[in-house]
Order: sequence, then C-alpha cells, then structure tokens
Amino acid sequence: MSSIQQNIEQITSQISSALQKCGRARDSVQLLAVSKTKPTQAILDAALAGQTAFGENYVQEGVDKIAYFAQSHPELELVWHFIGPIQSNKTRPVAENFAWVHTIDRAKIAQRLNDQRPTCLPPLQVLIQVNTSGEESKSGIEEEQVFELAELISSLPNLTLRGLMSIPANVPDYPSQLRAFKQLSELKHRLSERFPQLNLDTLSMGMSGDMDAAIEAGSTMVRIGTAIFGARDYNK
Repeated sequence: MSSIQQNIEQITSQISSALQKCGRARDSVQLLAVSKTKPTQAILDAALAGQTAFGENYVQEGVDKIAYFAQSHPELELVWHFIGPIQSNKTRPVAENFAWVHTIDRAKIAQRLNDQRPTCLPPLQVLIQVNTSGEESKSGIEEEQVFELAELISSLPNLTLRGLMSIPANVPDYPSQLRAFKQLSELKHRLSERFPQLNLDTLSMGMSGDMDAAIEAGSTMVRIGTAIFGARDYNK
C-alpha cells in the first residue's frame, strides 16, 4: 500500500468520524485532493486508491495535467476543480478544461467563463468565493455582494451555481474556526431562500487544520493537499 493511499484512508476515516460526531450522513462530505505542484505520478497513486476529484490552483499546470490523464488514463474519469484565483486573461483555458470552478468573485469572470465554455461540454459547475474574514490579502467577494453575483450567474446558460467557497482566517482554536464556517453556512442558507430554483448543495470549506469545524458547520467538500501528498516544494 502506498503512503498516498494510506493518507487518503486516514483522511477518509477522519471525515467519517467528524460526520458521526455531528450526526451527519456518512457520504455528505466529498474529499477534494489538492494536487497543485504535485507530479502526475502522485495524482495517479491517489486515483488508483479511489480518489477521483482533484483541485488545481495554477491554470497551465492544471491544464497540462488534465490533458495528460485524458490521453494516458481516460479510464479513470477524473473530475478537475479549479480552486485558485482567476485572472481575466486566463478564463478561456479554465472554461475549456475544468469541470468545476470554486473562485468566482466578480461579474466579469463569470461572464467570460460562460462565454468561453464550449457548447459541447456540460455547464461549468461554479462556486462564489466569499471573503468571510475581511482580510485584504484574501480573494473573495464581500457578503453583501453575493446575492447580486448569484443572480447574474443564475442567468448564464453555461454556468451552474452550486454554492459557496471560502478560506477563513487561519485561527488555531476550534470555536473561532466554527464561528467562521457557520458564517458561510448561514449565508448559503439565505442564498438558497432567495434563489429556491437553484440547487445550492455545495459548501467548499475546510482544510487539514480546520476540517472538523468545517464539517460541523455544514461543509460538503473539504480541500486537502499536504495531508495526502506531503509538503510542497515550490522551487520545482
């Protein structure tokens, strides 16, 4: 058994334990393996261990990996999520290659992704990124702007709005983590009430250090990288 497989089993067990503690269904949280900077062999090891959803932060790196697996391992049927900030000049390769985008935070990006999504592909599944902590260094839209952006996205035929994503402030104590995640969960609830016609079923929140609090607050997708693949070397 590879170390990556062992890590995935450990994370999966931790997710199951967190779900059990708060009385949620066992299959109500999806594990998104964050594979940025990692080689294709590491991703293949994870895929052979049963992992199908992968998150990439850098456009060209992600596009290259998608092309490699489509050509070399089409039988794996991997699902690729773009989880990094999107520059307007990079929307086309994102729209043409990824299945999900977690980081829409302005109308221009939503419109470009819609216009550049090939009609031969299903609609792009998208999340609005919310800056719940108010940190200037963090990407994401302010809470009061979410409803206007959601209304726009709901009118775009090549995008399907699925929910919200956030990266809260890095705080070590569980109560503070839980408060931040509940803030996003409550926002998604208000959004669902405003747009009952949309299937807003996704809360992308929680990483290795705050996953348990995110799950208690209602996360449906946790983004785990280092705990699966090991530390990243950004010099490569």
